[in-house]
Amino acid sequence: MIRPDLSQPIPADITAAHFIGIGGSGMSGLAGMFLDRGLRVSGSDRSDSAALQALAARGAEVHVGHAAENLPDGVDAVVFTGAIWPENPEYLLAVERGIPVLHRSQALHWLIGGRRLVSVAGAHGKTTSTGMIVTALRDVGADPTFVNGGVIASLGVSSGTGSDDLFVIEADESDGSFLLYDTAVALITNVDPDHLDHWGSREAFYDGFVRFADAATDAVVISSDDPGAREVTAALQHGTVLTFGEAEDADIRVTDITTSGPVGFTLHHGGRSVSGALAVPGAHNAINAAGAVAVLIALGHDLAAAMTAVQAFGGTVRRFELHGIRSGVSVYDDYAHHPTEVAAALAAARTVVGEGRIIALHQPHTYSRTQAMYREFAEVLESHADHTVVLDVYGAREDPVPGVTGELVSGAFDDADKVHFVADWQQAADYTASVARPGDYVITLGCGDVYRIIPQVLEALGSEQ
Repeated sequence: MIRPDLSQPIPADITAAHFIGIGGSGMSGLAGMFLDRGLRVSGSDRSDSAALQALAARGAEVHVGHAAENLPDGVDAVVFTGAIWPENPEYLLAVERGIPVLHRSQALHWLIGGRRLVSVAGAHGKTTSTGMIVTALRDVGADPTFVNGGVIASLGVSSGTGSDDLFVIEADESDGSFLLYDTAVALITNVDPDHLDHWGSREAFYDGFVRFADAATDAVVISSDDPGAREVTAALQHGTVLTFGEAEDADIRVTDITTSGPVGFTLHHGGRSVSGALAVPGAHNAINAAGAVAVLIALGHDLAAAMTAVQAFGGTVRRFELHGIRSGVSVYDDYAHHPTEVAAALAAARTVVGEGRIIALHQPHTYSRTQAMYREFAEVLESHADHTVVLDVYGAREDPVPGVTGELVSGAFDDADKVHFVADWQQAADYTASVARPGDYVITLGCGDVYRIIPQVLEALGSEQ
């Protein structure tokens, strides 16, 4: 993993950029925006994907696999993510040539320029909340530029270039890069300590959020319910803070949440109340929607108009996304990779599964998180799913840690009959199909490559419906 040097000077003028890891959801969106600017774009990723093919169709020079010869002449900047290793040959050649090597957040900072920025931060819910804000702004007639961490289903893209002065981004706290941006309105969905490998301590993590919020020029929108967010709120010096959630003292208060199908709820603000329903399930999405509405209020929009607009949101890719139904079994995928996110995803599934069971297909993400949280994962999976199939750890940027495998999670279950650890993917798919029955939901969980097992699961389940 390469730690970003956010003090690295950003070139004033960029005419050609090379992206290492260009196929990722965030990086591909960023590369697309460089193409929107008429800039020359090249890049590489370790495997082919629809994102790579789409960028190539737009004129980008893309390569499958990393090699020094992928880096073309005449590049003004090389853009990377924290997922690449210091030994990456394209990275090493760029350093050797003296080409500015920018973290993706720095490239995004360059793109934003002086526009009015809405930054969405938090351990969970960033991608959904960002998608809700973009969708709602477009519905009220605005045309923001945006960069999200996932594809907004109704738009089919994770980024877009708009004509307004507004710019909406999913801001990343994992490496501190959210402190780089000149934010006007800061949304904090929650402050659940994570990524302590970067921050070093819980106190430093919380202080980062305080600095991020207090630096916002216009307003801070922050959860009234999350304990960490309340702790951050108490430390803020900002003059304009809007809280949202179910707490009685929330500025935008959520009540009457119903979860039998698409979630319904009522929002209260300034003596007014409006009710509505979303096209996506889960009580947590009612809270996400309240945060999005609060952002629109901070931007000067009316409560009722904002509530109507947020209901146009149809979800984001890899957030409780249905991939198919075979032999009466519905197969979903979700990006959840933290115990809180897993609990929310499974709780949402429970509201719509009816009499069926929930079978979780869980891929632990990173050795450090698995080692630190395997008991919490086991507790959440055991209490929220009817049966769990655990795969091995997706290491991402980390080297393997002896003794840290998916079996740590399965071994922490109290009831061994409710879990099965299978390292081999085909065996895992076959086992999942063997325990599933008509009416059940199978849901893959993880932010690694667990979604790639879905075709195997569907095939093992049998006939299409």
